[in-house]
This record gives sequence, structure tokens and C-alpha cells, in this order.
Amino acid sequence: MAQPRVETSPRVSDEVRKTTCYMCACRCGINVHMKDGKVAYIEGNRDHPVNKGVLCAKGSAGIMQHNAPSRLRAPLKRVGPRGSGRFEEISWDEALDTAVGWLKPLRETAPEKLAFFTGRDQSQSFTGWWAQAYGTPNFAAHGGFCSVNMATAGIYTMGGAFWEFGAPDWEHAKLFLLFGVAEDHDSNPIKMGIGRLKERGAKVIGVNPIRSGYNAVADDWIGITPGTDGLLILSLVHCLLKAGRIDLDYLARFTNAPVLLGCDPKSPDHGLFLRDVDGKPQVIDRATGKQVAWDTPGIMPDLTGHARRAGVTHTSVMHHIAEHYLDPQYAPEAVADRCGLTPERIRALAAELARAAFDDPVVIDRPWTDFRGDRHDRMVGRPVAIHAMRGISAHANGFQTCRALHILQILLGAVETPGGMRFKPPYPKPAEAHPRPHARARPGQPLNGPHLGYPQGPEDLALSDDGLPLRIDKAFTWENPVSAHGLMHMVISNAHAGDPYRIDTLFLYMANMAWNSSMNTAGVMEMLTDTDENGDYKIPRIIYSDAYSSEMVAYADLILPDTTYLERHDCISLLDRPISEPEAAADAIRWPVVEPDRDVRGFQSVLLDLGARLGLPGMIDEDGAPKYADYADYIQNHERRPGVGPLAGWRMSDTGLTHGRGSPNAAQIDSYIANGGFCTLHIPEEAQYFKPWNRAYQDWAVTTGLCDTAAPYLFQLYVEPLRRFQRAAEGRGDQQPPDHLRDQIKGKLTPLPLWYAPDAGSPDTYPVHALTQRPMAMYHSWGSQNAWLRQVHGHNPMYLPSRLMQEHGLHDGDWARITSPHGEITVPVMEMAALNPNTIWTWNAIGKRKGAWALKPGAPEATKGFLLNHLIHELLPPKGDGLRWSNSDPVTGQAAWFDLRVRLEKAEAPPEESRPAFDAVTSPVGQGPDQLTWQSKT
Repeated sequence: MAQPRVETSPRVSDEVRKTTCYMCACRCGINVHMKDGKVAYIEGNRDHPVNKGVLCAKGSAGIMQHNAPSRLRAPLKRVGPRGSGRFEEISWDEALDTAVGWLKPLRETAPEKLAFFTGRDQSQSFTGWWAQAYGTPNFAAHGGFCSVNMATAGIYTMGGAFWEFGAPDWEHAKLFLLFGVAEDHDSNPIKMGIGRLKERGAKVIGVNPIRSGYNAVADDWIGITPGTDGLLILSLVHCLLKAGRIDLDYLARFTNAPVLLGCDPKSPDHGLFLRDVDGKPQVIDRATGKQVAWDTPGIMPDLTGHARRAGVTHTSVMHHIAEHYLDPQYAPEAVADRCGLTPERIRALAAELARAAFDDPVVIDRPWTDFRGDRHDRMVGRPVAIHAMRGISAHANGFQTCRALHILQILLGAVETPGGMRFKPPYPKPAEAHPRPHARARPGQPLNGPHLGYPQGPEDLALSDDGLPLRIDKAFTWENPVSAHGLMHMVISNAHAGDPYRIDTLFLYMANMAWNSSMNTAGVMEMLTDTDENGDYKIPRIIYSDAYSSEMVAYADLILPDTTYLERHDCISLLDRPISEPEAAADAIRWPVVEPDRDVRGFQSVLLDLGARLGLPGMIDEDGAPKYADYADYIQNHERRPGVGPLAGWRMSDTGLTHGRGSPNAAQIDSYIANGGFCTLHIPEEAQYFKPWNRAYQDWAVTTGLCDTAAPYLFQLYVEPLRRFQRAAEGRGDQQPPDHLRDQIKGKLTPLPLWYAPDAGSPDTYPVHALTQRPMAMYHSWGSQNAWLRQVHGHNPMYLPSRLMQEHGLHDGDWARITSPHGEITVPVMEMAALNPNTIWTWNAIGKRKGAWALKPGAPEATKGFLLNHLIHELLPPKGDGLRWSNSDPVTGQAAWFDLRVRLEKAEAPPEESRPAFDAVTSPVGQGPDQLTWQSKT
């Protein structure tokens, strides 16, 4: 009998195109397999520096993202009431003419009346450049409601931070300590790194109220009470100082621990650094006992140095650190109950850190020279690698908590040393090397400089001559002076309230502010549709760009449809958020591996078109013609400064192609495509550690174009700019805060980290902490409309610890009513034992609104799925003073998502679907098919 012939190794594709994934912010390299011109399969690129071939479920599911039925198909103009979802398709010419008709008069009269805010577009260098050319002060991206505390604390303290700015030394670490890390950030490198650690027998400890993801595979889990991480960290600092287990040599050479502070309370410089005539902070040289500048060649700074002047003894930062943190208030016995731990557990963790750092240091026989000219025969490191993210950042005390964590790292000598945390180029870069914020709008003129930056004192605040906020989000004001990423969560609320002024046009890109990207979701939807006494919308015009029919689409007046990530050019630039690793600078591109089959355009190209039509500087030539044909043209030919453009690879020099500095190259993108979509610039071996102080690294950074001059610096255990704000609050200087903010500034902007309890409602009335975190299989809103990823998370329960389940008589599948000071939800619950006993949590962004994302009305995401956002408000409860206090960190303005406290009760009559429920919006793309299938043949 004849047997059928079976093809046991069918050809997966007839072509492979290499590009960069966009299914999360990890930016892995992918191989896109094509059949008959269609995407057939996506796998990891084994040659890529980020993922080395590893690809997660999100990345593989990119094929379904690209083919999602929710993709927008053409420009849209609203024809029904705002929020109804009723649109008509229009041409690109009409769409762009409409946008120009709205934006051009604003630019000529009041450019600040345009508020341009973007989500996770990964091109903030470009969008910020566009907004600066337009002249509006109102630009920022999603960082203000994501992780600005982490980034800002890291920049002010160390000149870099976690994740995109730094990474653990996976090959040498012997102890890996995680704080508040969810599974969606940097997932493939962390999974690969943890695998290498475990292979070598290194220990992994997770500090997180929730034991999921990385914490689930940790060797030890510390289920801390939310919002108390800073208290735990400062108690660890207390224990290490008391035991003398700190790296004194590292602190003396590379930090401002030996810098002298002005200690005369009567002096206007009280609490500031003692400086010489050149303005350089002063230290005492251990050999001579003399007071000298910190960077004097050949000196060895004295950690116990002091200077006597006019009857006052001025002491070192290290003196103040010891005096402050050896206080019994930080002893484990004093903090354990608030942290949900025992004193013994805190002491044991401190002992583990000390043993790993000092009992078995990592030594690499690699000579190097520091900035003072001292030659070191070896690189000695403390093999404690620490990593943290949003979990400790998204609290009202998050900035100081992140600062405390960096202090802990530095006291151990575990930053930029073998086995610790290492920076990724273009970092390290201290706060003073970054721009200061600019916010003064002038009709018809560009802004004088970048919107975002790092203030060094009150003189850098974004305030008018009358002391009023210049930005709609009130960033860089006395309410949150160092809000380096802006306050995106406050834009709609402030615009609706006309506080500090009214705007005309809200321009959003990839920011789902009508749903999961906003606190107070129902309230925001009302604000977007609210009208004044004349019946006009309080936010007159809304332009929105997205690739998909998200919840926000229904609230826009004009839709500019974006492409999917496989249909576009993108630039993952060293000017922005590159894919560097500690051993190399690296950047990458995306390119259209397939052409769109809809009337859509890449948003960045649309911005360039708009800019040319508006006549924005830098976007037109001398004759007024468009300077760039599209975003690809911009990527290759734009220069931010001579020799430095968006991409560092394959630039032109007098001798041919070069990496780093060089002239534009018309074939640059082709070179990236031929190399798999990325370029790597390896750091010389001698320069790979001790980067802020390593002469070889500083010279390499200049040659490569990361900076124009070598600029070594000290880690800032004591952050002097914060002290400058405190001095103003004490009544010194020309710039003065309003009286109602003086105590907040004096108490919260301390130059040494402190801990304070967030203002999150009465523990008696709302005794339970509530958190939300993004799952590993999802990113932002996208994943839960993806045909494959929906099978992983089709809906989300509220996870309750065993104690609360038993107390309330709940079982898996029951429903509970959960109430906060702001609102109420009724949702299904499920028991989880590995959870802080006083904390509940759920996955973020699973819940969807009916009618959005091309989902059917009965989709589980729209019935059983829900958002915790309904319980969170962008404002704190009224304090009786008539002021609007944002629910944010008072230092940076980061949204305090994780300060939420609630109470719960069993819902005796479970609803048919989760509450609150909202009417369906009309979808401009309709509903998807019952099955998403297509066929490609070789």
C-alpha cells in the first residue's frame, strides 16, 4: 500500500528580513520570515546584542499584532459627539490641512496652547525636537506616570539609572537583589541573566509584595509592605554603617562623601559645598591635610576631613551620612513592623549583602588609570548587583526611595565595579551635563532649548515672572521641582480645569489616556467630553495618532493613523533610548519589512510633513521646501550637532565609513539592514568598568561622539541641588516658593535620602494596599487584543492573600466590592498565597471598553476584565485649602499609582460583568472575524 509523502521539514519562508521588535520596550532583534510577501513567522536574531536569539511570547506574537483587525485604516474626522466613536474617513491632504489649520494660528499667537504629549513611542529625541521647533513648552512623554523617580534619582545620584541606563554584571555578580521589578521591562535580558546567575550558583533575592515572575524564581522572596522599600533600605544602610561594612576606598576616591559642607547655620551657604574661587567642591587631602579641589591630581581625599573657619567646623558629607543613618530610628527593630518584616530578616539581608560584597570580591587583572592620574593594577569589584523598577518608583516617596537604593549600592562600592551594576552608553552622564528645562513660549518662534532637563536650583524652574507655571502639567514648579519627565497624568485634568491656563489643542501619540494610561479613568472620559456654558468642549480640539482602534480614538476630533512596527522606519538612537550594553554602545533601526495595505503613514514622517507645512525651523530649507522627504531621510541626514546624528553607525569620514562621529551617509540605513538592523561600538577592555572616573572610557566617549569633552565626576551621595531648593523654602534667595509649599520643600527635598509615609488615605478606613502590574505577556494596551496573547490573559482576577480570602469568606471565582477614597469596582477574585498579607493586586491593561480594539461586545476583556485605575485619582483628596494637589511625588511629580489603599467586601449578588461598566463605543474599524486566519504559500 502506497504511503503518503509527508514533508517533515517544510520551508518556513522564502526570505528573512531582520529588524527590531516593538512588542515591548526591550527592543530585541528579530528575524521576520516572509512567504509570498507576507509575514509567516517571527523568531529571535541570534546575532543581536540584546536578546541573542531569545524571544518571548510577546515577540513571537508580533505576527498577530501586525495583522490585528483593530488596525486603523485611514485618516478619520469625527462626525458624532466626542466619545461616540463616530467618524468618517478622509484623505491625508484633508487631515493634514485640518491639522495645519488648527496649529498654524496657535503657533503665530500662543504656541503654549498646543499640548503635545506622547506615549511609549521610543522616539522622544525626535518628537521633542519637533515640539521645540513649534515653540510650545507643553511636551513630554509617558515617563511621568511610569518611572521618572527611578531615572531622576539615578541621574542626580550616579549619572545613570537602571534598565535602559544600566544593567547587572551578569558574569561576575554573586548576589542579585531585585526591588519592585515587574515582568514587562527588559524581560529577555533579565531572564537570560538570571539563568546565568543560577548556572554559576549566585543567589537571587526578590523584594516585592507580589511573588510572580522574577520573584517566583528567586532563591529568597521578601514580601514587603508596599511603599516601605525606602525604610527597609535605610535600615540596611544603618546596619552596614554600624558594622563598618562599607567600601571606604571607593567612597573616598569616587564619591562626594569626602566633600566638605558649609555647617554655619547663619551662613547663606549653609548646607552647600565649600568651594574654591573656581567653584570646585573642596576636600581634605589625607597626605597633606590641606583643603584642595576634589579633582586635584595625586590626592587621596579624607572621608573624615574637616575645616575650621571663623569658629565653625565644616565637616564632610560622610560625617553627615554617619550621623544621620546611625540614628536608632533606622534600626531594624524600629522599622520592621511598618515594612511587614522581622528585625531578624532585615539584619540577615544586611549580612548577606556584606558577605557578598566584602568576603569574596571580584578581582580582574586589568590595569586602568583614573581621572586624577592614579594607575590601578587591577579592577576590584563588589559582586552585589541590584536592579529595580516601577514597583519602588510609583509612590509619593519614590524619588527618595530610589535615592536610598543608590546610596546603598554606592556604600557597598557596587556601581561600575566588577560584579555590580554597570552603565550603558551614553551613560554615565551626571545631572549637570544634561540640559536645564526651557519653557518660555514666544509667538512664531521656537523654544530656546529642550523642554525637559535637570534643574540645579530654583533659577531653573519653569515659572513666569509672576511665579505662575509655564507648562500645562505644572512640571518644574515648586509643586514638583525636578520633574524631569513631565506629568503626563495631569495634562487632561489641568487643561479641563484651566489650571494654570486653557489650551486649544491636545495632540497625543500612542497614549491611551481615555483608558488604562489615566488615573481616574471615568473622570478623564468626562473631562474629554465636558462642555462650557456655550456648549463648546473645554478642551476644544484633540488630535490623536495610533496604529489601533484604542479607547482613546473615540475621544479625538482628528485621527492620524500610524503603521504597525513592521511597516515603518524607527530609530533607536544613542540620542534617546538605545540598545546599548555595558560593554558597548549600540543603536538600531526598524524598517518596513512589509508595506502597509491600508492608507496609513508612520507618525514620525507625518510630523515632518506637518512641520514643513507649518514652516518650522529645521524642517524646511532656505526656499521653504521640505528639508526631509520622510523619517528615513531625517534619520540619515539630520545632525544634532556636527558629526553626530540619530544613528552612530556607518557614517562618513575623510577615510571612508566610520562609527561614532562622522558626516551623514545616504546609504546608512542600508548598512544597518545588511547588519541585521543594529550597530555595535565596543568599548575597549580597559574602559569597561569605573566609567565615570576611567580616563580610557572618557576618551573613548569623546571619540565616539557621546560627549564633546572628557567630564569625570563624583557620585552624589549628597545632592546639592535639592539643598538649594530647601534654602529657598527657608527664605534665602530671589526665587521663593509659595508659603503653602515651604514645609513640603523643606521636608521632602532633603539632600540625603529620607523615608516618609505616602498620603494614601486612612489605614483604619482603607486598610488594604492595592497594586497593579503589567504581565510578561502584555505590553501597554496592545497585548490583550492580540489573537495569540489573549489566550494567555483573556481576563484578570483580583488576587487576594489567603488571610483576606478567609476573613471575607471568599473562594476562587467569587466577586468582591473594592472601594477606595475615590471610587468602587466589583470584580472576580482569586486566592494567592505568595503575596504580602495586606496587599491585593491585579494585572494591568487587560480590561477593555466595549467597542474598542475590534473586540466583540462579549469579549472576556470587556466583561470580566477590569482596570484598577477606576480607584485611583490624579488628585489627592481635598485638604480644605481650595488647592488641587496632584497625586504625585512632590519632588519629581511621578504619578503615585502604588499608594492606593482600599477596603473590600464580598459581593453577595455577583454582577453579570465587572463594574463599573461603560456603554460600547462605535468602532471605526468594526469587529474582528471569529477566526483570524490567512495563508501564505511558497
